[in-house]
Amino acid sequence: MSPRESCILVWHLLRTRWGLRFSSRERLLQWQATRLAQFRSRVLPEVPFHAAHAGQELLASPLMTKESLLENFQSSNRAGISLAQACQVAAEAERSRDFSPTIGKVTVGLSSGTHGPRGVFLVSGRERARWAGVVLGRALSTPHFRQLLNPLRPPLRIAFFLRANSNLYETLKSSRITFRFYDLFAGVDPHLAALNESAPDVLVAPARVLAYLASQQTAGVLRIAPTKVISVAEVLEQDDERHIAQAFGQTVHQLYQCTEGFLGYTCEQGVLHLNEEFVHVEPDWLDEARTRFCPIITDFARSTQPIVRYRLDDVLRVRAMPCDCGRHSLALEAIDGRCDDVLWFSHAKDQPARPVFPDIVRHAFLAAAVPGDYRLVQDGAVLSLSCSDPSDAAYRAMQAALEGLAERLGVTLPTLVRAPWQDSAWSQKRRRIACLKRDLTP
Repeated sequence: MSPRESCILVWHLLRTRWGLRFSSRERLLQWQATRLAQFRSRVLPEVPFHAAHAGQELLASPLMTKESLLENFQSSNRAGISLAQACQVAAEAERSRDFSPTIGKVTVGLSSGTHGPRGVFLVSGRERARWAGVVLGRALSTPHFRQLLNPLRPPLRIAFFLRANSNLYETLKSSRITFRFYDLFAGVDPHLAALNESAPDVLVAPARVLAYLASQQTAGVLRIAPTKVISVAEVLEQDDERHIAQAFGQTVHQLYQCTEGFLGYTCEQGVLHLNEEFVHVEPDWLDEARTRFCPIITDFARSTQPIVRYRLDDVLRVRAMPCDCGRHSLALEAIDGRCDDVLWFSHAKDQPARPVFPDIVRHAFLAAAVPGDYRLVQDGAVLSLSCSDPSDAAYRAMQAALEGLAERLGVTLPTLVRAPWQDSAWSQKRRRIACLKRDLTP
């Protein structure tokens, strides 16, 4: 990292941590509107795809999806990089597991590809430094900052488990931060000895990986004492959250980060907030009560590959009560998963099929004490059930939980089919609930 980029990182860390505080939500939105206007006037005219709408209101810009962004990839970035160029560099990095190559000074990354085609992102060195500063400002606690600023104390140690590394993540390294990446393509068990040796202060991993590390901690295989545990990349479910918190003696925090940007974080109270100081979020409401929505995001802090009115398929659930931390960014109860994690059950009164959101199913399974891990996959009129516990009792518990849920909701279940359990690789995102097809016609 150049001296200039180091200064950018420090500036954004300090600004994110101690600045950007607003007396009301109205003040936050006013400040956001000013930044959006600057973004539209300074950045978008230089991006061919967005230039025609640069001087207009944000809602005049076309709604973007992953498919449309990939289709217009070269005209949607200021560097003139083609999709073929970006994919070639990113694919070679994944094959070799060397994630350092760039195109000029631009870092290329790929999404996991769990849902549809893989997303591709571009960020400059300046944007990497800004991202690192914002993430550190959001993720680290006051004791961590004291450790960073005290040269007599050892550097802050961060352990990071994910399916792929990136120059973006490597930007976190410095003389005061030791950042160690653990490649999930190698599994988890091969890393346990190194994890014990490194004794991280901050442990970052997908929820399923954290749950497994928690089981190894409880069994005495792991002997680490992180002062912060952060879940990323997957839905953090209640059973995993309790298990992880008990094993490490820490509140489980979350970072809501995806290909399209850094979208959310948990505050000191452990409440998930949208990162609205850097990202504009337009809700696409999924229910009449306006409790759940898909976010349409505009990241007004990015300029190499501007993200403008990009609709994500994530289902976000709004927190009913305001957070006590004093921030006025929107607080969330949870990230429930994706739109294609929503199940559809026939209405008992011959009305259109009703959506059954994943959190409702998860609560039913928790109440029924379903043993082990599980998976529900809807394919039209058939709902396949599988469980890591192969016993008949486990399947009956799943079936009873679903039947009780259907009765409470006044809906008719699809045909239930028992399916064999299959473990997924650590490098794949866990999806306990998925809907392949919602058509309920037999």
